Amino acid sequence: MTHVTEHPLVQGGRSAALAAACVRGGVAAGLGLGGLAVLVIAAWISSPFPDGGPGDVLHAATGLWLLAHGVDLIRTDTLSGPPAPLGVVPLLLTALPVWLVHRAARDTLDRSTAGRDRPRPSPSGAIASVAGGYLLVTAVVVLYSESGPLPADLTTAGLWPPAVVVGAAGAGVWTALGRPFPGQRWVVLPRAAGLGLVTLLAGGAAAVAASLVRHADRAQAVFLGLAGEWSGRAVVLLLVLALLPNAAVWGASYGLGPGFALGTGALATPLGLAGEPAVPPFPLLAAVPAEGPGGGLQWAVVAVPLVAALLLGHRVGRSARTWTARDTALTALGAAGACGAAVAALAGAAGGPVGSGRLSAFGPVWWQAGGAVVLWGACAGVPAALGVRAWGRRVPRAERVPAPAPAPDLTAGETATGAAGRKLLPKWVRRPAWSRNPIPHLDRVRLRRTGAATGAPASGGGSYGDPYGDPFGDTGYEPYDFLPAAWEPSPALKPEPEPKPEPQPQPQTRPGPDPKTDPTPDAKDSEDSKASKDFKGSKSSENSEDPEGPGA
Repeated sequence: MTHVTEHPLVQGGRSAALAAACVRGGVAAGLGLGGLAVLVIAAWISSPFPDGGPGDVLHAATGLWLLAHGVDLIRTDTLSGPPAPLGVVPLLLTALPVWLVHRAARDTLDRSTAGRDRPRPSPSGAIASVAGGYLLVTAVVVLYSESGPLPADLTTAGLWPPAVVVGAAGAGVWTALGRPFPGQRWVVLPRAAGLGLVTLLAGGAAAVAASLVRHADRAQAVFLGLAGEWSGRAVVLLLVLALLPNAAVWGASYGLGPGFALGTGALATPLGLAGEPAVPPFPLLAAVPAEGPGGGLQWAVVAVPLVAALLLGHRVGRSARTWTARDTALTALGAAGACGAAVAALAGAAGGPVGSGRLSAFGPVWWQAGGAVVLWGACAGVPAALGVRAWGRRVPRAERVPAPAPAPDLTAGETATGAAGRKLLPKWVRRPAWSRNPIPHLDRVRLRRTGAATGAPASGGGSYGDPYGDPFGDTGYEPYDFLPAAWEPSPALKPEPEPKPEPQPQPQTRPGPDPKTDPTPDAKDSEDSKASKDFKGSKSSENSEDPEGPGA
């Protein structure tokens, strides 16, 4: 006899899951690079006077992709001769690779995407695999850029892309796990920091927009002077859109106090523009304030970090009603520190060198902007959190309940429907107009149905023996409007007691004659019987004479 044993085939294991995650990271890098390449090729094709060939276009696309990851580029074909660095990162372009890496790491651990029966890697393995596949493509792109007009700076290429990719992959894995937090305070801290960061960026963007409106003529002149044909203007417009988040960060840093640099030796703060700025021609830079002391609009921007700090403290204080004052202050300070770290990272990416010489320092200084956020949070956010916590822990006072007014007693000469017989009702009770003035026919109906006197309450608590009774104590009120709803059980009505039959008087027997006063009773009885017999005999004789009756 042959025994056949079936062995299940294992399709993949943990190593296959790690390899799939690595492939996901490489695909995410290829999608981002391909999207930017399509935009650059479209701009090159639409240009009436294109410079260079397809190889130069691909090198420009790879340079923009590396710049979006924080890598500094080196421009070799400058007018002055020596190469010039370019380190201002378009933050809108950075959002694309960050989102692609986040999505790839999230889908690696998501059951609905990876399948319920397939093996999945551990969270740390997913981060390492996705980041490894993405960085492998990045290394190839860096090597390819060395042969073009925009080679990458190897120092920044080895520092910023790994930090950006690992951070985005970690955020994706954390999202796939359900965004867990170790404690309640850790839930409040990122939310408060995010609220403060959004307020700062929104205020900075509003300040830049207001300044652009004031200097609209100068911005339009610069925009039209950069390119004459529609294709060139479209490229300039796309570049302006990519740098809009940078402008918001610049405005936020301006309101925080440190301001931003406009070249070496020039600084723009709410106090005014100090030094001689070196501003290249660009539409967004038309919003830079003019030289001299700051005016009302410049000082109004200072309210933005104050509002952000107050909102941050309010968010912490709302959740700290059961905490101690020490924990509340530490949480608010930690949220301010997290917000400051985010602002410092954005300020470092939004600024940087745009050339050599005086243009080597351009934009906000990252450590000054981050330190200013922490200072605003400590001075305004922590007191706001403690104040909101104290306000939420207050004990509300008990409300006074007015005592009901005593009802007047009914006298014998007054009726329940009269003015003196009505009970005093609370102010919130509004009786209908027909119940204020008694109507005589209602009293007649009540008297006819109940048989009670005017002003006397009916049995059962209301008219007609109603078990609900009078809701306001007015016996002249007919409660036909107060009926049980369809879902309420109807109360059993008490049957009216049947009137007891009055006892009939017993017929009194006439006492018999006293033998002493009536000595001859037998003779009287005999006379009576004889008279009755004579009367019956006469009636029978009349009937015999007329047998058919009077109608014959």
